Amino acid sequence: MRRLPAPERRRGLTRMRAVLAGGLVFGVGAAVTLAAWTDQEHASSGFTAGTFSIVGAADGVTFTDHPTAPGATLTFAVAPTAMAPGSTVYALYSVKTAPTSVPGSIQLSADAANSSGLGAYLTYGVTRIAGTSCTAVTFAGGSVDVATGSALTAGAAGSVALSGAGASVVNYCFAVTLPVGAPNAAQGTTLTAHWIINGTT
Repeated sequence: MRRLPAPERRRGLTRMRAVLAGGLVFGVGAAVTLAAWTDQEHASSGFTAGTFSIVGAADGVTFTDHPTAPGATLTFAVAPTAMAPGSTVYALYSVKTAPTSVPGSIQLSADAANSSGLGAYLTYGVTRIAGTSCTAVTFAGGSVDVATGSALTAGAAGSVALSGAGASVVNYCFAVTLPVGAPNAAQGTTLTAHWIINGTT
């Protein structure tokens, strides 16, 4: 094989180095193009369920929890211990949410056993009043929850909203009547009536 003169060999090596150098430059360029900077953002949060609780007060002031029967005792302005035909007695019961409670609503219902004894002859009505004075006058001016003359087993047709943390109060004014036409059989009978205020949220 014929050997190239030294100057031509040097030129050939130079061209080869140039090609290799070009290949290396091309390869480095490809590596830079494929590389990428990355970063991330994350977010998180903790969750805790609230609680719903209602409390009641027969005096409109001292609110406590009465979760089971017999519950709080209604205080009638005239004690209903010797009711005669045509007499009506009035009592307040106030309800609100507990200090740490979420908002909700309440609905008054009555125990089916209210129809026993004297309950078979009594009628009643319930209105919601602005203050804590439950009288014939304030009862008449309140918003009707249970119509006057209803059986003691009747409850409210709808619910009432309550703000959270005790921010609003519902004052129920009860009016219980022994009608004028009550028969002789009503004499001497008794009843311990029971109502339930159901709260939901």
